[in-house]
Amino acid sequence: MKTENDKLDDLRECIALSDNIVFFGGAGVSTESGIPDFRSQDGLYSMKYKYPPERILSHSFFMSMRDEFYRFYRDKMIYTQAKPNDAHIALAKLEQIGKLKAVITQNIDGLHQDAGSKNVIELHGSIRRNYCMKCGKSYELDKIINSEGVPKCECNGDIKPDVVLYEEGLDSEVLNKAIDFINAAQILIIGGTSLAVYPAAGLVNYFKGSKLVLINKTPTPMDSGADLVFHGSIGQVLKSAIQGI
Repeated sequence: MKTENDKLDDLRECIALSDNIVFFGGAGVSTESGIPDFRSQDGLYSMKYKYPPERILSHSFFMSMRDEFYRFYRDKMIYTQAKPNDAHIALAKLEQIGKLKAVITQNIDGLHQDAGSKNVIELHGSIRRNYCMKCGKSYELDKIINSEGVPKCECNGDIKPDVVLYEEGLDSEVLNKAIDFINAAQILIIGGTSLAVYPAAGLVNYFKGSKLVLINKTPTPMDSGADLVFHGSIGQVLKSAIQGI
């Protein structure tokens, strides 16, 4: 049975020999920057609110109770002090040297871009993009932070974050772009996700390349089908894997 060092050596070799790597990441990528996930012991689902978080973050709740939505959203979904961690930085470096073709993320925090990644496919949107539901005007995150209650456009329309809420479908153009990159990848690295949220988790099925790498603190349903599996810090694994490259 291979040791962690053996597996790291294998991952380094895979990265060194490939110039067509795609990364697919979830909430666990951002937890190391201090942003809580949903399903862990300390995640949002385990916290107590007047309404369950998954209901608050639903389309129907947003449409009917926007004041309550924004109270939760500002308190628990926006982390302006969060900084990129070792995972974000390692991935940006791999892109800069021409090895990583795309970052596909379920996160909405924009930390991949802060680290320097350029080709970031945001499956669930971004808190940094917001738009008026009436006239379509775009607003940055400051508009949400510096307003009270439901943020209003200058046309008096309500502003909605450009994030995919429960009950809303993923943008088909974004989804198809992610599928194309995964389908063409030689190496797919999956990190910080339990692979429990569909349709995003189903993207793995489009991978036809040579090496599937999983990095997550807990086991996933795909572990048995992966070539390399790491149960630990994604930041530490990726930082170690790119040393010397």
